[in-house]
Amino acid sequence: MPELPEVEVVRRGLAAHAVGRTITAVRVHHPRAVRRHEAGPADLTARLLGTAITGTGRRGKYLWLTLDEPDTALVVHLGMSGQMLVGPAPNTAHLRIATLLDDGTALNFVDQRTFGGWQLADLVDVDGDVVPAPVAHLARDPLDDRFDPAAAVAVLRRKHSEIKRQLLDQTVVSGIGNIYADEALWRARVNGARRADALTRPALTAVLAAAAEVMGEALAAGGTSFDALYVNVNGESGYFDRSLDVYGREGLGCRRCGAVIRREKFMNRSSFYCPRCQPRPRRR
Repeated sequence: MPELPEVEVVRRGLAAHAVGRTITAVRVHHPRAVRRHEAGPADLTARLLGTAITGTGRRGKYLWLTLDEPDTALVVHLGMSGQMLVGPAPNTAHLRIATLLDDGTALNFVDQRTFGGWQLADLVDVDGDVVPAPVAHLARDPLDDRFDPAAAVAVLRRKHSEIKRQLLDQTVVSGIGNIYADEALWRARVNGARRADALTRPALTAVLAAAAEVMGEALAAGGTSFDALYVNVNGESGYFDRSLDVYGREGLGCRRCGAVIRREKFMNRSSFYCPRCQPRPRRR
């Protein structure tokens, strides 16, 4: 699933191209793309038709469009391969939802693996922010202006499990996925297998600061693209993969100390780390 930088790149693209426009045509090409909208594709189509897009929002790895329908948002789940594209879809075989805006611009949802989709949802007030109900359970992310590192550290200090597992828990801190968790832990010199409650407050603070730093850099580079599944609204890939220090670098030398980067299985994923900079915790 795209992580915070990639989703924010898409949100900014939608803010530039879709906000202020009215939806003049909607067609759902695949029912799975609207499976989260319980009223079904006909209801979603009818409610979107003639609706104006008034703004965009994001919390963690989830984004939405605010509409002129009162207290309603269109939540966009990118899933593993979802793309919001302005202009014609390059591969119509993967076109799931097609819309047309009042300036003639096509706004298409393309999703090869069909894990993503659209959903109309009520807006609710959560800790001072108005967010769609399906997003309300998510914690703030490190790039949120109102993110409180001290509060996040206090939560982590109560977690009796691996720090990487907690970084991936979107109810603890949102926006961080597998790639940026590994990158942040490498920068903070912390092994992801260490227990969160065994780390000091300064160490946990350093991990969160590193996460904010690396995701900010990735955002400036347009995100991380390993294949054609993640692109911005213009169909362009990000290029932060060239700057990754540890993720995907198994067998290569650590850029800080020269030790060989290792890969281990973790939660049906892969964890990459430097055995010298990030020593594993001792077995008890």
